[in-house]
Amino acid sequence: MLPLFILWVILLSGASAGHSRDCSRVNMAAQVQTRALVSVQWLADAVRNKLVGPKLRILDTSWYLPKAKRDTRDEFAQKHIPGASFLDIDECSDSTSPYDHMLPTPSNFSQYVGDLGIGNDTHVVVYDTSDFGAFSAPRVWWMFRAFGHGLVSVLDGGMKNWVAEGHPVTSEYSKPERQEFRATLNASWVKSFEDVMENIRTKEVQVVDARSPGRFKGTEPEPREDILPGHFPGAINIPFTSLRDSSGKLFGPEVLTKIFKDAGVDLQRPLWVTCGSGVTACHIALAAHQLGHPGACLYDGSWVEWFQRASPEHIISEGKGKKQ
Repeated sequence: MLPLFILWVILLSGASAGHSRDCSRVNMAAQVQTRALVSVQWLADAVRNKLVGPKLRILDTSWYLPKAKRDTRDEFAQKHIPGASFLDIDECSDSTSPYDHMLPTPSNFSQYVGDLGIGNDTHVVVYDTSDFGAFSAPRVWWMFRAFGHGLVSVLDGGMKNWVAEGHPVTSEYSKPERQEFRATLNASWVKSFEDVMENIRTKEVQVVDARSPGRFKGTEPEPREDILPGHFPGAINIPFTSLRDSSGKLFGPEVLTKIFKDAGVDLQRPLWVTCGSGVTACHIALAAHQLGHPGACLYDGSWVEWFQRASPEHIISEGKGKKQ
């Protein structure tokens, strides 16, 4: 049996396929600590070699719109990746906000993730159970990074690919031992209604909306009551579903580059992202990160806040739009 540290380095280096083969294993391990994606096989090897613990935590971050009528906590209790804990983005949020799952305070985030056994030196792997291969996991990836924790990865293809590749699931759960976590929010990554309004005036920053084309154009209904579809002036539409292949894995750099280019997005310039309520927007941030973008900013309130607060002239829709 190899010592635990050696196993860990080997597994980490295996996740960095595509990096220079001249790198030492230790250097490869350092690189993967900030690698945005890890493969199902990499995580399966880590689980099999009993590496899940204070230095590696797995989070099921599944969340769905209310209309989906899915109880994610119950689903987790029935079936999850061995060693995983559950992170609820509605609980890990600002409870004082009128909008859904807005970012919590740094102290609340620190308390919440510390209770999940995560410290500042813990590599966190996030996944969800979406048929898309990912839905809410990129949001939690972005949250950790916004709170200063770069040691976070998304499981490429999520639970969908974990099951498809024949890896085990379990209903067993042991609460991890609490760890100390200190979050430091990069406030510049979080954009407000006022920020977006100012950008409409200045047109300085590209803003990409991750919703479906119909919701963006205003021809398909929004999933939330009392919210009509459409978009704000200057927004660019890249549906989050267009970023993944049929298996649910994120496309590689060549395809992603073409998607951004075809949409008219220049990744050499600042980028803000938005969607319905700040969840699927983070797919855009993840894809941009894979192409070397230093960090996409999120309009956390997204369309739900915008529709409720904006005047009709700032809502563009091919449908009926917002009444005066």
